Amino acid sequence: MIDMSKIVIHTITPEDANYPPLLTHITPAPKKLYLRGTLPNPALPTIAIVGTRRLTRYGAEWTARIAADLVRAGVVIVSGLARGIDAIAHTAAVEAGIPTIAVFGTGVDDDSIFPRENFALAHRILDTGGCLVSEYPEGTRGTKFTFPERNRIIAGLSLGVLVTEAPIKSGALITARHALDYNREVFAIPHQLGHFTGEGCNDILRQGAHLVREATEILEILGIEALKETRTYTPKNETEAKLLACFSQEPMHIDALIAATGITSADAITALTMLELNGVIKNMGEMKFIVA
Repeated sequence: MIDMSKIVIHTITPEDANYPPLLTHITPAPKKLYLRGTLPNPALPTIAIVGTRRLTRYGAEWTARIAADLVRAGVVIVSGLARGIDAIAHTAAVEAGIPTIAVFGTGVDDDSIFPRENFALAHRILDTGGCLVSEYPEGTRGTKFTFPERNRIIAGLSLGVLVTEAPIKSGALITARHALDYNREVFAIPHQLGHFTGEGCNDILRQGAHLVREATEILEILGIEALKETRTYTPKNETEAKLLACFSQEPMHIDALIAATGITSADAITALTMLELNGVIKNMGEMKFIVA
């Protein structure tokens, strides 16, 4: 049976009851939104996570970690489905089975989804009860104007914007500036001095953005009370089960895990990434992991 929510494109205007309330406070507010999927309950807190397409391992690791923690706290992640930081933020949500909102600078029909490498991710967002949003009709291709314009919607849908990695000239900083214009909170992860992919983060920290080291700092500033975690994690496959059986109270290096389980390096990296996104383990640096 075909899931029509993955195909049908709905339109809403500011006059409609399900138009996102936060968007009514931005200028200019979208006169019409094109939607696929389901907008999350407006009572749920929303936080945008944005950043560079040319991410480093540092940016990828910290984006995944903070996004996963926010999702477990009951936060809806908003981002732009771009490659890099955006994709990692959305993936943290879909891996946890939690709705996320992807805002497009194109139409939301299958032929218009961009970048094409994130086509499958877009459908996973729909499969987990999330939503694809745009102010552009079906068939619209992205331009140098449409993507910056969609950034104001990303900021407008969110209580705050977190920039996890961005150079000085980055669309993510446009989103942060919109957030300031809308009186929303702006957060950033600090980066090593002289590393160009993080210079934008350091610059907005200098200008007064909140320095973030963990998700709880965002929750505290926004006054969001984290949901209580009551479920026990069940390994999704044999590889995860083998890895988890090796852990004790001490950090385990990936090489030791591979030696103990006999699984391949590629399978170990994939499984460890998913376990980290689900908050089961923590990366302590230098490829050492410990149970969270």
